[in-house]
Amino acid sequence: MKWWERKRREPPAPVVQVRQGKGQPFGALDRYVPLSSGEVELYRAIREGVPLVDAAIWKLVRLCGGTTPRCGDGRAQAGLDCFWRTVDTGWGQRGVQSFLDRYLDDLFTCGHGLGEMVLSGDGRDIAALLCADPEQVEARLGDSPMDFLLCRREAGAVRELPWQELLLFTPFQPTGDAPCGVSLLRSMPFLAGILLKIFQATGQNWERAGNLRFAVVCRPGQGEEPFAQERCGQIVQEWSSAMAAGREGQVRDFVAVGDVDIKVIGADSPVLDSQVPVRQILEQLVARTGIPPFMLGLSWSATERMSAQQADLLTSEITAIRRTVEPALLRVAELWLQLHGFDDRVELEWEDIDLQDMVEEARAELYRAQADKLREEMA
Repeated sequence: MKWWERKRREPPAPVVQVRQGKGQPFGALDRYVPLSSGEVELYRAIREGVPLVDAAIWKLVRLCGGTTPRCGDGRAQAGLDCFWRTVDTGWGQRGVQSFLDRYLDDLFTCGHGLGEMVLSGDGRDIAALLCADPEQVEARLGDSPMDFLLCRREAGAVRELPWQELLLFTPFQPTGDAPCGVSLLRSMPFLAGILLKIFQATGQNWERAGNLRFAVVCRPGQGEEPFAQERCGQIVQEWSSAMAAGREGQVRDFVAVGDVDIKVIGADSPVLDSQVPVRQILEQLVARTGIPPFMLGLSWSATERMSAQQADLLTSEITAIRRTVEPALLRVAELWLQLHGFDDRVELEWEDIDLQDMVEEARAELYRAQADKLREEMA
């Protein structure tokens, strides 16, 4: 072997098979790639990781309120009202309102809602009204552009569900590239990932700097080099005793001879101010939900009241959401009327949206009454 081949070789680096990652717990946000279909797991991670987003969705569900079906036949109206209040919706819940709450929750999170009308054994009544996981089905075009079929993937094969007329499917804000609807959280993954990184870094900084760690540096004087290791051991022992006494509530001084320097590790590092970037990100997230910030516990303005313009905008948002889910609820009411032999013509009456101050509403009604009186007197 030549001399240049006998040079010292570095040992191979060890191969680590198991390593512990210490990133944020919602790592799906870092691996996000925008796709045309809804990433349900990602959106649910956003709701779990950002409480403000979760609260905003529940606020929208509550603001949508409830509805009551109205038909022309008195006998049918009494039975329909009883069904609307007492129908089984699973997991100990009863009434169409409980079904609507979960249906809207899936609609906002997954981009579409999925439900099923379960008939009784004799097929003469609706025994239950259930919500299903939207991830279970795939929507495909039917024979014509007006029709679509709901299918389920089993063992790698796609099987068409047999009773399509008993299934309820509602897309949320469908677009040309996403006819099955898009999630309310579709534009949030990027900003939510940055927000969680800020929170994760803040927690790590407090974990490192909150529990103070000290650096004790002893510089031996001239002629003390042979005894440096011994003096270092004594300082370590005394410093440990002083720290142990402090944990027990006792005050104990640390005395050392020579040039001893004690510093707090990380005390010289500036702590980044997260208030401005966090607020900028939250403003974007809140703007997507359409809810005024103070309704989510954010005090960004001097006055914490809803203006008339904000109330009108929120009312229009809620009305649009109601129009989205109304066809599914109408199908439930129409099927019940058909099964019981009644005319299936029915309308839905929604609860009034009350977002304005009652005093302001009363003052507005007074002004309108005064204006009407003046018109009558001038006529």
